[in-house]
Amino acid sequence: MDSVPIILITGQVARPFIGTDAFQEVDIFGITLPIVKHSYIVRDPRDMSKIVAEAFYIATHGRPGPVLIDVPKDVGLEKFTYKFFPRCDVYLPGCKPLVAVRKKLFPRLLDLIQQSNQPVLYVGGGAITSNSSTVIERFSSLFKIPITTTLMGKGIVSDNNVLSLGMLGMHGTAYANFAVSECDLLIALGARFDDRVTGKLDEFACNAQVVHIDIDPAEVGKNRIPQIAIVGDVKDILTEFLSYVSSSPIFLNNIDRTSSWNQRINLWKKQYPLLVPKNVAFLSAQEVLSLVTQLEPNAYFTTDVGQHQMWAAQFVNVLPRHWMSSSGLGTMGYGLPAAIGVQIANPNEKVICISGDASFQMNLQELATIAQYNLPVKIIIINNKWQGMVRQWQQAFYRERYSHSNMEKGSPNFVKLAQAFGILGLNVEFRKDLNKVLELFCNYNGPVILDCRVKEEENCYPMVAPGKSNSQMIGIAKGYSNNNIERKLSAK
Repeated sequence: MDSVPIILITGQVARPFIGTDAFQEVDIFGITLPIVKHSYIVRDPRDMSKIVAEAFYIATHGRPGPVLIDVPKDVGLEKFTYKFFPRCDVYLPGCKPLVAVRKKLFPRLLDLIQQSNQPVLYVGGGAITSNSSTVIERFSSLFKIPITTTLMGKGIVSDNNVLSLGMLGMHGTAYANFAVSECDLLIALGARFDDRVTGKLDEFACNAQVVHIDIDPAEVGKNRIPQIAIVGDVKDILTEFLSYVSSSPIFLNNIDRTSSWNQRINLWKKQYPLLVPKNVAFLSAQEVLSLVTQLEPNAYFTTDVGQHQMWAAQFVNVLPRHWMSSSGLGTMGYGLPAAIGVQIANPNEKVICISGDASFQMNLQELATIAQYNLPVKIIIINNKWQGMVRQWQQAFYRERYSHSNMEKGSPNFVKLAQAFGILGLNVEFRKDLNKVLELFCNYNGPVILDCRVKEEENCYPMVAPGKSNSQMIGIAKGYSNNNIERKLSAK
C-alpha cells in the first residue's frame, strides 16, 4: 500500500505435492494475489532468469510495488544454465508504457494557477519516489504556493521552508488543515486522497478546483474527480511544465495574487503552532523528538506506529528520502527491521528508529540481528506505559473504556533487554538529564537503546475525529473564525 518495490522469494513444496495439502504447503500465490503487483510460481528452472528480470521490471515500473516469486523445493535443487536477461528484452503486454506527458493541458494548468488566489500543493509519497524535491521547491517558489505533505510525502521540503505547512490530515498541523479547507486550487502531486488525509471526503477542499498528477491512472478520480488529470512521473511533468512556463509569452507574476493568502497562513501558524510541552515535572515526547532532530539533522529516521509516529511526523525535520514509516496499513513493528535495512544500505550514516513501548515489542527479537552484525542503529523508545494511540481513542471515543491497552506490567526493562544482547541501554526520565543523555545516545559508536519515560497520558494533537472535516480539529485553541483572521490582517 506504500508503493514499495520489493521482490519476495518464498519456498514451496516440491512440484508433485502442490495442491495435495502436503506438509507445510501454503498457497502463497493465492493468498497474496490482492496485495502484490504480480506473482510467479517457478515450474521450470530454465525460466528463472527471465522471471527474475521481469519481476524487477514490474516492481519498479510505474507505481512501484511488491512482486512474489514462489520457488518449489525441487526446482530450487535443480541445476540450470544462467542466461542474462537484459531489461530491454522484457516484453509484458499487460505492463504498458507510461502515458506521455499531455502538454496540451499545460495552458489550462497555467490558467488555473493564474486565476487562483488561495492555492495549495498537496504532496504525497509518489513525489518522494520520483525524486522531485528540487523541482517541487522551484514550482512552489515560482508561484508562491504553500506546500503540505502526507505522512509518506514528509521530507519533500524542509519544515523550515517559509512555504511549508507540514503534514495535513488526522494529526496534521492546524494551519495545513485550515489552508486545505479554504483553498481555491488544490494541486495533488503523487498523492491518493487517503481517508486519513481528507477526513470527511465531501468537505475536503470542497471549494477548490483540483489538479491531480499521479503515475497510477487507477488513483486519478478514485476518491476525488479532478478538473485536470495528468498521468505520469511527477518530476518529469513538473520539469516540462516549468520549461513551458519559462518559454511562455505571458510574463507570469503570481506573487501579488497569493501574498494575502500567505499572510493569512502565517497568522494561522502563529495562532495555532505545534506546541512542545516543557514542564519540569515530566518529560514530553515532543521535546525529546524536537531535540533529536536538532542534534541529528541529517539522520535517517524510521518509525513504528502510534502516537510517537505522529509526534515524529510533526516535530522531526528530515531530508528527502530520509523518512521511513508505515503509512497505508500502519503496521506496528515496522520501525526496527526498517532501521536495519536502512543501516545496511547506508553503513556510514546515522540511522535512528523512533518506537513506542508497545510497537517495539512486536519485533524486539531483531535486536539479535543488530548485535550479530554490530549495526550502529540508534533506537528511541517513547515509553508512556500504554499503547498510546489506542488509549487516546479509547479515551476520546469509547468513554474511557481502556481495554487491554495498558503496558505497564507486561513490558520488559528495556535497558536490561539491551544489555542482554550486548547493546548499550540508556534511560531518561527527567528534563534536566535530557540533553546530556541524548548527546551520549547520538555520539555512541555502536547500537544503543534509549528508554524515554514520558508523560503517561499525553495525547497527540491536533486530531481530526473520524467522520469530521479537517477544519474541525480537536486539541487546538477555540475561537477560530474567518472573520477574526480577516480583521487581524486588515488591522495589520
